[in-house]
Amino acid sequence: MSDPKIQELSAEEVLQKYDKESNKREMSGTWNYIISGICILFAAFQLYTATFGVLDAMLQRATHLGFGFLLIFLLYPTRQSWSKKSMHPVDVILALLGFGSVAYILYFYQDLVLRAGMNTETDFYVAVVGVALIFEAARRVVGWPMICVALFFICYAFGGPYIPGILAHRGVGVEELVDHLFYTTEGIFGTPMGVSSTFIYLFILFGSYLEATGLGKFFIDIANAIAGWAAGGPAKVAVLSSGLMGTVSGSSVGNVAGTGAFTIPMMKKLGYRPAFAGAVEAAASTGGQLMPPVMGAAAFLMAEFVGVPYFDVVKAAVIPAMLYYIGVWLGVHYEAKKFGLKGTPREELPKFAPLFMEKGHLAIPLAVIVYLLVSGYTPMRAALAAIALSIICACMRKSTRITFKQMVQGLIDGSKGVLGVLIACATAGIIIGVVTKTGVGLKIATALLDLAGGQLLPAMFFTMITSLILGMGVPTTANYVITSTIAAPALVQMNVPVLAAHMFAFYFGIVADVTPPVALAAYAGAGIAGSNPMKTGVIAAKLAIAAFIVPYIFVLAPELLMVNATPLAILYAGGTAIVGMWGVSISMIGFCQNLLNIVQRVAFFVGGICMIIPGAMTDVAGLAILIATFMWQRMNKVKGAIKQVDND
Repeated sequence: MSDPKIQELSAEEVLQKYDKESNKREMSGTWNYIISGICILFAAFQLYTATFGVLDAMLQRATHLGFGFLLIFLLYPTRQSWSKKSMHPVDVILALLGFGSVAYILYFYQDLVLRAGMNTETDFYVAVVGVALIFEAARRVVGWPMICVALFFICYAFGGPYIPGILAHRGVGVEELVDHLFYTTEGIFGTPMGVSSTFIYLFILFGSYLEATGLGKFFIDIANAIAGWAAGGPAKVAVLSSGLMGTVSGSSVGNVAGTGAFTIPMMKKLGYRPAFAGAVEAAASTGGQLMPPVMGAAAFLMAEFVGVPYFDVVKAAVIPAMLYYIGVWLGVHYEAKKFGLKGTPREELPKFAPLFMEKGHLAIPLAVIVYLLVSGYTPMRAALAAIALSIICACMRKSTRITFKQMVQGLIDGSKGVLGVLIACATAGIIIGVVTKTGVGLKIATALLDLAGGQLLPAMFFTMITSLILGMGVPTTANYVITSTIAAPALVQMNVPVLAAHMFAFYFGIVADVTPPVALAAYAGAGIAGSNPMKTGVIAAKLAIAAFIVPYIFVLAPELLMVNATPLAILYAGGTAIVGMWGVSISMIGFCQNLLNIVQRVAFFVGGICMIIPGAMTDVAGLAILIATFMWQRMNKVKGAIKQVDND
C-alpha cells in the first residue's frame, strides 16, 4: 500500500510545487488589463519582426528582454507569501527598473556602439542594475539551481588569479565583466537570447494556439483509442500522449502535470503500483524534451551553436528519440505482463475513426510545420505559417472553432509561456559571457581529457557525470546551453562530430530530470501518484535506460544520428537498435514470458547492448545471446504473471 503520509497532489499543486514557472499571479481588474495589454504588445512586436524582418541583434534582443522584465516582475511576486490577487509596489518598481535598464540600451544604442569599450560611469551602473535584475527574475521563474550555476561562474571570473592548476586565469575586473555581459552580444544578449527572441517565441505561441484548439485532449484520446485496450493500456497511453505532447511542450514537469493528471489515476485504477505509475509518466514526459521537432526549444539553440541547418538537428534526433520511447513502451508492456495487468475495456474507450474524423484536422498544422522545415523554410517562416494554419484548421469544425477572444488569449498565453525560456536564456548568457571572457570551456575540456587519460570511453563517462550534475533542476533550454558550453567541448577535442558531442551532453542534461537525487519530473509524477519520490525516481531512471545507453552508441556510431550515412545503413542501425532495446527493457523489468533469474537478466542486457552497437560482429553475437536466453527463459519453473506486492 502507499504510505499514508504521502499526499496525492492535483496537477495544479504539482506545478506550483515543482515548476516555478507556473506559479504566477492571477490578477483581475485594472492590473489584469495592464498585464494583458503588455502581453499583446509583446506578441505584436514578435509577430511584426518575424513577418517584416528582425531588428539589429542588440535591439531585437533588448526589446525582447524588456517585455520579459515587465511581465516577470508583475506576474511573479517577490515573496511567495505575498498575495497573488493583488499587486505589490515593490514588484512594480522592479518591473520599471528592469524595463528602464533595457530601454537605456535602446535609447542610447548609437552612442553605446560609438563608445564601445569606453563606457561611462552611468553605463556601468545601469548595467549593474540590469545584471542584478536578471538574477532576481531568474530566482522567481526558474529557481535557485540555475542561479547557483551562474553565481559560481561569476565568482570564477573574479577569482581566476587565486585558483591553482589548469583552471587559473588572469582574472576579470568588475567593470570589465559587467560591461561585457550587458553591452555585448557575447553575454546576456548572446545567442540564447537571440534564439529566444526569434524562433522560440513563435513556437511557444504556436503551442499556445494548439492547446487552445484542444489538441492536447485530442492526443490523449487518440492514444487511448490506439493503446488503451492493450496490456497495461493506460501506461501505454501515457507514453504515447506524452510523446505527442513533447512536440510542442517545453517542460518535463509541465508535461507530467498536463498528461499525468489523466494517465496516472488511470494506471493506478488498472493496478499499477503508484511509484511505477508516476515513473512512467515522468520518463515519458522527460522524453518529450528529446522529441523532434522542438526538443524543449533546444533544437533551435543547437542549430545555432553547432552551425548546421535546423533540419539537420531534427533529423539527427529522430532515431535516438524513437529508441527512447520504444524502451519506455517495452518497459511498461513487460511490467503489465509481469503482474497480469489488463487494458481498459474497449467499450469504455473512444473509437479511433470517429475521433479522427471529428478532430483529426487539429493535427494538420503539426504535419505542415514539419513539411515546411523539410522543404527548407526557416523556422520563423514555418512557425508563422503554422500559427495561422492552427487558427484556420480549428475553424473548420464548429466543435473545435475558437472565438476572437480565444485568439487574443492565445497571444497572452504565448507571451506568458515564453518567460521561463526567456529568463533562462538571459541567465545562460551570463555563463556564456564568463566562458568567452575566461576561456574556461576549453580549460574544463582539457581537465576532463586529462582525467580520462585521453581515452574516449572514460571521457564520455566523465562528460556524462558533468552533464547530469549541471542539468539538475535546470530548465531544458538553459540546460542545453550549460552542458554544451561546459561538457561538450571535451568530446569535440577527441574528434567526436560536433553534433554528436552536443547531442550527447544534451541527452544527459535532460535525463537529469529522472535521475535521483534531483529528479524533478519524477518527483512531480510521485506527487500526483501519491508515491515515494525517491522510489519513483529510481523506477523512472530504469524506464529511461535508453537515454543512458543510446548517447554512447551515437558517439561511437554517428549513423544513428543520420550523419554521413546511407539510407540502408540508417535502416539497419535503427532496426538492430530496436531489437537491442527489447533485450535491455526485458532485463530492466526482469520478465519476458516468465520471470528471469539474475543470469538471464544479465544475458538479455548484454545481448541488447551488442545489438544496439552498430557492427556485424556485435549484431551476430547479440542476436545469438538474445535467442539463446529467450529459449532458456521459457523453461523457467515460474510461469505467467505474479502477484503484485506494493511497497510504496
